[in-house]
Amino acid sequence: MVESVLFFIFAGMAIGCAICVIWHNNPLYSAISLVGVFISLACIYLTLASPFIAITQILVYAGAIMVLVIFVIMLLNVDEEEDKPLRLSYLYLLGGGLGLALFAQAIFIMYAVTKTAAKMPTSEPTMGLSKNIGKAMFTEYLLPVEIVGFMLLMAIIGSVILARKHEPDALKLVKESERELRKEEDFN
Repeated sequence: MVESVLFFIFAGMAIGCAICVIWHNNPLYSAISLVGVFISLACIYLTLASPFIAITQILVYAGAIMVLVIFVIMLLNVDEEEDKPLRLSYLYLLGGGLGLALFAQAIFIMYAVTKTAAKMPTSEPTMGLSKNIGKAMFTEYLLPVEIVGFMLLMAIIGSVILARKHEPDALKLVKESERELRKEEDFN
């Protein structure tokens, strides 16, 4: 009972923050609301007895990814936009209809889960525990983990190569022409 109440509280917070992500015109406020969504999802993972996934959600998404997104927003220096005329107003009606369909689907899923939950035997949850995830990563899924690690290494090397400062050809030509002008001035 307590888990169900906590689930609905955190799910409501996630939905509310997701609506704020879409509603705000300022991208910085949207990014902060997205952090609220990530934290609410991490709390839902905790109520589902998956502490490893919850901590990963906080560290990777709410931490690293959102810092990167906020850094890019601040780097772009996005100002407040003026009110523009409303175009595509039919999308509000379509969004409302799809929202009602999603709500009906959620009610159906809750009904199906409560109906089948009574038939299932209760046992200790084992999914989402770091012990089981580590065992699966380094036994059954070792090759995909190694491939992903190698691809990340290639991406890091590629970004270092791209980030190295190369003089553009036009800049080289300008410097060469300046040197020639100095030589001519020294000659005269």
